[in-house]
Order: sequence, then structure tokens, then C-alpha cells
Amino acid sequence: MHPQVSTWSYAFASVLHVLFAVYLAFAWQRGGRATFLIVAVVVSAAWAATTWIYLLTGWAWLFNLGNLLDVLRFGAWFSFLLVMLSQSGPEQEASSRWPRPMSYAIVSLGAIGVLLFTLDVPLYGTPVKIWSATSLAVAVFGLVLLELFYRSVSERSRWGIKPLSLGLAALLAFDVYFFSDALLFGRVDPVIWSVRGFAHTLILPLLAISASRNPEWTFRVSLSRDVVFHSTALAFAGLYLLTVAGAGYYMRYFGGEWGQALQLALLFGGCLFLCGVAVSGAFRARLRVMLAKHLFAYRYDYRNEWQEVTQALSLAGDGLGLGESVVKALASLVESPGGGVWLKDNDGLYSQQARLNMPDSGVQEREDSPFARFLLEREWVLNLEDQRSGRRRSDEMPRPDWVDEIDDLWLIVPLISSGSLVGFVMLLTPRTPIDVNWEVLDLLKMAARQSAGYFARMQAAEALIEARKFDAFNRMSAFVVHDLKNLVAQLSLMLRNAERHKDNPEFQADMLETVRHVESRMRGLMTQLMEKTPINQRKPVNMRAVLEHVVHSRRMCMPRPALSGDVPDLFVMAHAERLERVLGHIVQNALDATPEHGSVSVDLSREGRHACVTVRDTGSGMSAVFVRDQLFKPFQTTKASGMGIGAYEAQQYVQEIGGVLAVHSEVGEGSRFDIRLPLAMSVVNDSNEAVAN
Repeated sequence: MHPQVSTWSYAFASVLHVLFAVYLAFAWQRGGRATFLIVAVVVSAAWAATTWIYLLTGWAWLFNLGNLLDVLRFGAWFSFLLVMLSQSGPEQEASSRWPRPMSYAIVSLGAIGVLLFTLDVPLYGTPVKIWSATSLAVAVFGLVLLELFYRSVSERSRWGIKPLSLGLAALLAFDVYFFSDALLFGRVDPVIWSVRGFAHTLILPLLAISASRNPEWTFRVSLSRDVVFHSTALAFAGLYLLTVAGAGYYMRYFGGEWGQALQLALLFGGCLFLCGVAVSGAFRARLRVMLAKHLFAYRYDYRNEWQEVTQALSLAGDGLGLGESVVKALASLVESPGGGVWLKDNDGLYSQQARLNMPDSGVQEREDSPFARFLLEREWVLNLEDQRSGRRRSDEMPRPDWVDEIDDLWLIVPLISSGSLVGFVMLLTPRTPIDVNWEVLDLLKMAARQSAGYFARMQAAEALIEARKFDAFNRMSAFVVHDLKNLVAQLSLMLRNAERHKDNPEFQADMLETVRHVESRMRGLMTQLMEKTPINQRKPVNMRAVLEHVVHSRRMCMPRPALSGDVPDLFVMAHAERLERVLGHIVQNALDATPEHGSVSVDLSREGRHACVTVRDTGSGMSAVFVRDQLFKPFQTTKASGMGIGAYEAQQYVQEIGGVLAVHSEVGEGSRFDIRLPLAMSVVNDSNEAVAN
């Protein structure tokens, strides 16, 4: 009796029925119809498990218990159908109502009749005929009850119970065949009995679909469209390969010496065709459309579609630009192979900015054209196929002249964000015919609004980056102008002193050195301005050399600044020219605030891991409020010809290289600027080694 096949058949049935029952139990929300359905599945699981254990152990009482559970299983399914009939609602026609007492009486009598022959049923002999006849009558009654149930449901509600009706009809039809064969030949066919578990398990997906379609059953059941799609594709592939293998077998059997060759050729051709279908986008598109039409109430799984669109847009830049990602996301919703994106530029022209599987197009559209205004005002998804076929009049919406220039153009989807038409997407003719109904249009509009938001943010980000570039250039230009002002001041001071010291050889040498220095600085500033970026490269800079150059370049000023004390060689990581410029600003400010009889001193010392620069003056000083609120604020100055950015740049650059700038000042008592800069690591390490030695 094919024990191995039978064992696997009923084991498969018991495991899947248990899993399905557990799933329904977790999804149960305390509904009457749901309770009867769970009971029917649980009893079916018990029947399959009992038969499976009987096949493993050989205990006869388990065989009889399995037959008893088989009867109870039929009773549970009939009870579920009767509950559905009794709760079908006022829409059920009076002619199709079944008298409730009569139905229960027939089910009870049938169950008792089968039960009489269940306790001891051999595989051969007269009891088998009586048992099979009674069971056949019950199965036929089940088909009649199922037909009554299906007719009692209104036409608009049958969509939800079609999978259930199909599954139960297949189950009952299989049992009619099984018991008819047993009644005809007076014995139970072992092959049919061995696959009965497989056959009764195949209806579970259909039950799950009906439970998900009927929330009034109080089940929270959801089916993954991806699972349905891949399962259906796998089933078609398996059926196709079985058909090819069967055809090859019979060709080999009847084909003589040509049979084996034809079998191999047919099998190879079948596998090749199957692989071609598997990689075919058109085939997958047609399969999705077919499944969406016949298995689901709505075409799309909106949660899944929203996640895919969002993921496609968020991953823009990983091989595809934002425009190509938008085309791919919208095209995948309607099985289109590709398209293009038209975005508005600064001149108000919409032009192609990205494309996917679409030739480059020079089509342009002005933002004030009737077509652009129509897209903005109506927010319609334009279906050009409707215009071509005459289903929509061409005067309902403007038709640009360039529409006929693009091959296979199908849909035009507007991209609207914050009341502005950012652009539009053109999609090419789909791989399979698509009914562009309200559901498709709403999903396209949702995805288009999401995409338009991404485009608007991208354009805003580009405008912000451009504005920041201008801002950086303007700031750099201000610093350059400030440096030029200081250089001009040095030249002016030199010219004023030239009248008195022009015959002095030392003055002439200083003048040439000053002109050479100014020329070098101006050339560097021009280079920096032309490169449009500040010079930020850092390397070890000798603070002693920088301070000596700052003091020496202002030796003609009155009072003359002095570098006091024993100046050590300390190195910091900075750009030499910028650091000299910053320290020069501070020294120059001290000179400007100090009368000729005053003094300005510059000190350099080391404190741990820092180089400390102190600039003291005996000038007019500053109030604490001025230091706090105005000294380091850009474009705030007390000088008639000042720009107010010297102290601001000094503070910014000192902080940029990891230092600290502190100011101590009193009105009438002068000021002190303390600058602490971290030493270069090589200097710190050398110092630590010297201490260790």
C-alpha cells in the first residue's frame, strides 16, 4: 500500500494543518465563523496526525480513530458552511435559504450512518461497500451544501468566498472519486488513499486567501503578494517541467531508437524555454497582473509599494542618479520598461535631466505653456493611449506637438511639490497591457509627490551649496581686502617717511625690503583670490621666526613693537602666511590704539604642550562690554578706515588650529592679548625624550 508515500502524505498534511491552525489562532479575534473554521482545521490536523501515527506503529485502533476523526472533520466543515449560510445576511434570496432544522438533521443522520461502519472497517469485503456508499452520500451532500452556500452569496460578495468554495469543492470531489472507486471495486485503492493527505492539504492556501478577503470572519490574516507571486511562478515552472518530462518519456517509450534522442532534445528545449521565461520582464509583468486581478481585492500591496519607492529614492547615487531612480520607481509600479524626467531650470524651461531605457531627447517645454499650466492645475496623469484610441477626447487636455516625436510614449506624470510644478516624468509603453484605473492613478500620484519632494530638496540643496560658495568667496574677498588695506597702510607710512629719510641708506634698504614684502604678499593674495579657496595646508611653523617677521615689518611704526625676552624656537601646526597675518592683525591693532610715547611688546613662551604668545600695549584699552559684544563681531569697528574683520579672523583661525585667544583690557590702562597654540607633536615628543634622558 505504498507505506512510504502514505507516511509522507499524512505527515505532510498533519504538520501543515497544525501550522495553519496555530496561525489562525493567533489571528483570531473572537468571531463565531472564525471559531468554526479553526475547529475544522484542528479536527483535520488530528485526523491526519492519527493516520500518520497508525502508519508508523500499525496499531489498528488508531485506524478506527482516524476514520472517526474523518467523520468529525466532515461534520466540522458542514457546520462551518451552515454557520456561513445562517449569517449570510439580508442580501440572501429567500428561494436559496435552506431550512436550518432539516440541514442539521441530515448532517446528523449522515454522521451517525458513517459512524456505524467506522469502528471496524476492513480494506476488502461487504463492510467496505456500505462504508464507502455512506461516505459517498455524505461527500455528495457536501457538494450540494457548498453549491447552496455559493448561490446564497450575492454577486458582489462572491469574490471573497471563491477560493474557499474552490478548495472545499476540490476536497469533496476527491472524496467522491475515492469513495466511488471503493464502492465500485469493493476495496480501498491504496494509491488513492496514500495521496489523500496531500490532496486535502493543498486547499489550505485557498482557505487563507478567503480568510484574508473576509475581515468579517474576524481574522487578521494577511497574504504576502511576493509569496503568492513566487509560489505561483514556481508551480507553473514545476508543472511545465513535468509536462515536458512526461512528453519526453512517452516519446522515448514509443519512439524506438529515436525516442531517447527526442527525449533529450525536448527536455533541453523545455529547460531553455523556461529559463527564457524566467528572465523575461514581460512574463513577470503579465503574471503579476493576472494574480492581482484574480486573487486580491486591490492591485497593489500599498505598504510594500511605499517601502520600495522610498528605498529606491533613498538609495539614489548607488549606481543610479536621483532622476534615474525616480523613473525606475514609477516605471516598476506600472510594468513600464523605462522613461525620462523633465525638470525646470533657472530659465523656466523643462528639459530632460535623466532617462532610463529611453533615447536622449531635446524636447523642451516652457513653464507658462498651456501644457505645463494644465499639469499644475489639474494634477492629472495623462494617458496618451486613451487619446490615441479615442477613449478620451483630445480637447480635454492639451497635447504638445513633441508628443509624437517620442516613440512608445504612454504616461506623463506631473511632479508637484508645495504648489509648484517641479517637472514631469514620461513613461514608455508597458510590457503587458495595464488597465490604468483609479487605483493605478492614485498610486502614481502618491509616488510622484514623494519624488517631487526629493527633487525640490535636491534643488534647494544645490542652491544652498551655491550660496555657500558665494558666501565663502565673499568672506575670503573681505579678508583679502583687509590684508590689502594693511599693505597699503605700510606703503603709505613708508611714503610719509620718505620725505625725511630718503637720503638715508638704511631707510632706502628698508624701503626696498618693504616693497619686496608687499609685492610678495599681494601676489599671494591674488593667487588665493583666483583659486577661490583659502589656503589651509598645515605644517610645522617656527613661532619665533613668524613673530620676528611681524615685528620687523612694523619697525617704522611709532611706537616701535619689541620682541622681548629670550625667544625660544617653538613649532606649531599651521599655515605660515595665515598665522603671520593673524598675529600681524593683533600687533597692528595694538599699535593703532597706542600713542607714540607708549609701548607695544610681544612675548613668546612655552607652557606645557602649548606655545603662548602675549601682545601688550599701553594704549587706550577697551571696556569689558566692548570686548564681549563687539570686538570679535565681524564688520564692527571703531576705526574710521577699518573693516572690522581683523579680530574676527584672528579668533576664528586660532580656534581652527586648536588654540585659544583671550583678551584682558581696561579703559585707559591698555590691553593684553594671550594666544595659546598647541605645539607640534614632534616638538612635544623631543621634549619628553630630553626630560627622560
